[in-house]
Amino acid sequence: MGIDELLERVRAGYDRIGPAEAAGEAASGALLVDIRYAALRDRDGLIPGALVVERNELEWRLDPRGSHRAAEAVGHGLRIIVLCNEGYASSLAVASLRQLGLRRATDLIGGFQAWRAAGLPVIAPLGS
Repeated sequence: MGIDELLERVRAGYDRIGPAEAAGEAASGALLVDIRYAALRDRDGLIPGALVVERNELEWRLDPRGSHRAAEAVGHGLRIIVLCNEGYASSLAVASLRQLGLRRATDLIGGFQAWRAAGLPVIAPLGS
């Protein structure tokens, strides 16, 4: 199986959401989680209120039973919306979170780039 088939299989297991829906859910208490690496955040900016978690720490920070969990990881019923730069790595991250029992986790179709293209709020990077 190649990566395209893996993505298709992973994504078939849950409903992904677009930028407007993600913004609405975040306003209603869903947790936006930005897994982009620092260079992309520095280049493009941040989404206000999003929790930044490096991809290699994601499971440890969001597992509600984990010893290294983020304060926001309050339970397995939490709605989590993961975003990466363009919506690929986030899908694989959601699959991992769902294996931890975070069954309401989903990802943002098109990632940060789709959010920004939709005209949703972005905190400009430092120095811009």
